[in-house]
Amino acid sequence: MISGYYTMVRRDGKDIQIRTATEDEVPVFIEWARCEGWNPGVHDGECHYAADPNGWFVAERDGDIVGTLVVTNYDASFSFGGFYIIREDIRGEGTGWKLWNHGIAHAGERNFGGDGVFQMQNKYAENAGLIYAYRNVRWQGRADGHAQPDLVSAQELPFNNLLAYDCHHFPAERSRFLEKWISRDETLALAYLNSDESLGGYGVIRRCFEGHKIGPVFANTPDIAECIIEGLTESIPGEVFFFDTPEPNAAAMTMARDMHMEEVFGTARMYSRHVPVLPLHEIFGVTSFELG
Repeated sequence: MISGYYTMVRRDGKDIQIRTATEDEVPVFIEWARCEGWNPGVHDGECHYAADPNGWFVAERDGDIVGTLVVTNYDASFSFGGFYIIREDIRGEGTGWKLWNHGIAHAGERNFGGDGVFQMQNKYAENAGLIYAYRNVRWQGRADGHAQPDLVSAQELPFNNLLAYDCHHFPAERSRFLEKWISRDETLALAYLNSDESLGGYGVIRRCFEGHKIGPVFANTPDIAECIIEGLTESIPGEVFFFDTPEPNAAAMTMARDMHMEEVFGTARMYSRHVPVLPLHEIFGVTSFELG
C-alpha cells in the first residue's frame, strides 16, 4: 500500500540516505505495516521479497531507518509499489519525496501501480502523475463457510496451469511470488475445476496478525467465486477474515454484503502510465494492497 504519509514536500533532505534493504530487514517493513494498522500476513515478507529483492528500499538518518518503500518490478513493463511509510516524527521534511523518487527510478519506464488511501488520491495525481482507476473496498466478517466438493488444492495442479490463469487476471507474470504465496504455512490455496478439468478459478486465504485475509480470488463466474470463498472460510470456522474487492465488480460487492461483512477500509488503485485492461468481472478479490 502507498500510504497517506506521502508528503511531497520538496526539501533537500541532505541528511537522509536511501539504500536497498537487505533480506534481514524485511521484518521491519512488515512490523511498520502492522503498526500502521494494515494487518499484513504473517508470511507476506518472504513472498513479497521473492518477487523483486532489488526493489526494497529504506531511508536512513544517522544509521536509523526512518522510511520504507517497496517497488516490485514484475517484468519489463509492469511494477507495483507498497509498504510506503515514513517515521512519524520526520514526516513533512522531504524524506518521503526523496524515497519516492528513488523507488520510481527503480521502476524505470514501466507502468507503475499502487493502492493509496482515498484522501491522498488527488495529491498522487497532481504531484506524482498517477491515474485513478477504481476503488478497492476492504470488508471484515466472520467465517461460516462449508466444504465444497468441486475444489482441489491449488498445489496439486500443474503450476504452469495455475500461472497461466493468474496471468490472465494480473498485468504481469509473477511466478516467483505465486509459488510462495500458495505454499506458506497457515495458508490455504484452493482451485475450482470445471467438468472438463480446466481451471475455473482459484483463491488463497492466509493468516494475518489479526484474523485472516482472502486474496486473490479470480473466477470465471460469481457462482465459482462464491464456491471458492465458501471453501476457504470453511478452514477457519468462526474466525475473523478480511476480503478486498474491486468496486467495479458489482457481484463481488454484493457477495460481501450477502455474507454480512462490514466495510472497514479502502484504497484508490492508481497507475503511472495507463490503466491495464483486465477482466475485472472475474477479479473478486485483490491479492494484496502491497503487491497488486
